[in-house]
Amino acid sequence: MVGMLCMDGPAYDIKQNEVIVMTEQTMPVMALRGLTVFPNMLLHFDVGREASIRALDEAMASGQPVFLTGQREISVENPKFEDLYDIGTISNVRQILRLPGDNVRVMVEGAVRGQMHSLTQTAPFLMAAVEEIPSQEEVRRSTRTEALIRHTYELFERYVELAPRMTPDILINILSSEDPGYIADYIAQNIVMRAGDKQAVLEELRPIRRLERLGRLLSREVEILELELEMGNRVREQLTQNQKDYVLREQLKVLKQELGEEEQGGDEAEEYRIQIAKRKLPDEVEKKLCKEVSRLEKQPFGSAEGTVIRNYLDTCLELPWGKKTKERVDVAAARKVLDTDHYGLNKVKERILEFLAVKQLSPNLKGQILCLVGPPGVGKTSIAMSMARALNRKLARISLGGVHDEAEIRGHRKTYVGSMPGRILTAIRQAGSCNPLLLLDEIDKLGSDHRGDPSSALLEVLDAEQNSTFRDHFLEVPFDLSDVLFITTANTTDTIPRPLLDRMEIIELTSYTDEEKLQIAKKHLLPRERKRHGLKPAQLKFTDDAIREIITGYTRESGVRVLEQKLAAVCRKTAMRLVSGSAKSVHITGDSLEELLGVRRYHPERMPRTEQVGVVNGLAWTSVGGELLEVEVNVVTGTGKVELTGNLGDVMKESAHAALSYIRSRTAQLGIEADFYQTKDIHVHFPEGAVPKDGPSAGIAITTAMVSALTEVPVRRELAMTGEITLRGRVLPIGGLKEKTMAALRNGIKTVILPLDNEKDLEEIDQTVRGALRFIPVEHVDTVLATALDLQITSHDLPDTLVEHTAPTPAVVLKQ
Repeated sequence: MVGMLCMDGPAYDIKQNEVIVMTEQTMPVMALRGLTVFPNMLLHFDVGREASIRALDEAMASGQPVFLTGQREISVENPKFEDLYDIGTISNVRQILRLPGDNVRVMVEGAVRGQMHSLTQTAPFLMAAVEEIPSQEEVRRSTRTEALIRHTYELFERYVELAPRMTPDILINILSSEDPGYIADYIAQNIVMRAGDKQAVLEELRPIRRLERLGRLLSREVEILELELEMGNRVREQLTQNQKDYVLREQLKVLKQELGEEEQGGDEAEEYRIQIAKRKLPDEVEKKLCKEVSRLEKQPFGSAEGTVIRNYLDTCLELPWGKKTKERVDVAAARKVLDTDHYGLNKVKERILEFLAVKQLSPNLKGQILCLVGPPGVGKTSIAMSMARALNRKLARISLGGVHDEAEIRGHRKTYVGSMPGRILTAIRQAGSCNPLLLLDEIDKLGSDHRGDPSSALLEVLDAEQNSTFRDHFLEVPFDLSDVLFITTANTTDTIPRPLLDRMEIIELTSYTDEEKLQIAKKHLLPRERKRHGLKPAQLKFTDDAIREIITGYTRESGVRVLEQKLAAVCRKTAMRLVSGSAKSVHITGDSLEELLGVRRYHPERMPRTEQVGVVNGLAWTSVGGELLEVEVNVVTGTGKVELTGNLGDVMKESAHAALSYIRSRTAQLGIEADFYQTKDIHVHFPEGAVPKDGPSAGIAITTAMVSALTEVPVRRELAMTGEITLRGRVLPIGGLKEKTMAALRNGIKTVILPLDNEKDLEEIDQTVRGALRFIPVEHVDTVLATALDLQITSHDLPDTLVEHTAPTPAVVLKQ
């Protein structure tokens, strides 16, 4: 079998065929890969496949001819009948030479064309029934035939001139023949063509048509060779011209040095020196840039190093060295800007105004870095933009979400191809000021990998004691960041590294209440969407009930991002009605929303209509606000198993076990059998099992549900609770109270039990919520059980301070 077959020399003319074949006979077959053998041609090639070597040995030993035919796909290792061309050449094996290894070199001479009808043997080598295709009689010479032969001579002569390693002997052999079929076969055998094209020539049995086909293929090959030659000449000319230019420039440089004139690049270097002098740079920076300019002068024209130096100088000179905007430190003006751009957020606004008041009294105060933390859509980024407008500072925003490479902060060394400064200096260059407000967005989503830790690189940036000499890897000189006001935003502080968190002052932005969302929609979102969609106030009107229905029935979020999308959808449908002429104006009410926004997506979970045993209303915090979270407990006769379901996290499971331990320690006071943990199975379940749940704040809810199920005392249905429990029954404080109380009000709850330590947080709750709910601060779980289950627990079991902690205060409505 043929490996990658090679032809070591030209084919030779065989004047007489020594092979005598019958009309049809069985003979060995050798499949060729990338090679075609023509009649009356002698050539040699290497054979590597075992089946092909055996076929040659059989032909040589028996004196039989061998049928040489090409494979349709050269990648096939063991070809079958359908993998071979049926037209091939019946050939004589003249010589077999054994090479080192398993390969052999064979010399064959083609005799006549043949057609394979079928394979009679496939192992250990191929045998086939082959029929000889007799050569057609020589046609009568006509003027057209003569013209075709002459045209072929010309093409082949041009081919010999262009093709490498083509000897003049080949052309002489062609010119000595006037047989069209022989000329076509000879040229096809000796020129470089695709195997498929050579097979097409072999299969053409009519000499004139064969010569015509070859002429078309030869013409294409000549055209390809001419294009290759032309491209090669262009490359050589370009190289020669570049060498000539280099020599001339070097000679010109020597002449100018002899004459005392400037070297090439002197004008460019002088221009850089003028720019450096105008910038009034720090001494260290000016010295470094002047050194780089001197290096640039010594670089030859067009050198790669010169390009790197130019890029470095341009980047350094584009930075706003010493350029600052005049800061407007006016608390009253800033308050007006913040109130105009944002509704609510009073705590955040107050902190920003305090910062401005200190700046007004102490303009040189540095090092205050604010971090705005809150759920998505509550206005963290927009309030930073308003702050920049209030201070009259340029704003530059850097999104840090998904950044894994330290070089994104510090930049790359200027010697690397495509290097550039880090994002900090790039943002300052874009702002065009040394004292911009730099907003580092999504700082909690920084990553780290083998390329470095970006959060560690930010430690220097956000440290007032270090950032006055911040060194970017690309710049290699210090840049003063002490006048930059850094504002960062995050959704949570849990993923921010502690050293980085210590450098920032945290300002929390909590979820908006429904009333705040209503006012934001009326004052900000709806006017903006009307303007964006080309609507006038008279063309689209909203009732307050319609906006409230969108807030409660079509959105579930802490911020107002989805609310804005829903208002935009209403504006689009209104525009469609106005353009189609079906209405001149649209008035949106709560009842007409389904027609525009579809079926209501969210329905509040209402409290049970009747009091139930083992079912307690808990309160949970989520990233989109508060939720009412039911806790269900079933007690059945068993062996003391405790099963916890509902996609619970480890902390919540530990709360359930802590609740069970507390109940076991209080069985006598609670009226529960002392061995219930051995005779009863307890199943605690949290509905909506597909939603992950975790945290300790459901501790008292789990305890109450367990006691209710064990004592068969129903739980008050209008009551909800939140708080962490300890093994001694103490109730510890929790977070997210504002969102949880809003969820309670939204779901029709009347009374909320909360930890005593959270009593101070009631001041931050919306006045509407505080007026509608009754709050019971508790310190011990016995108070929770007494309130929720009306259990009679002896007074000595309660803490001594219980009466004092549950007494009414002006800020809290308490009823015993």
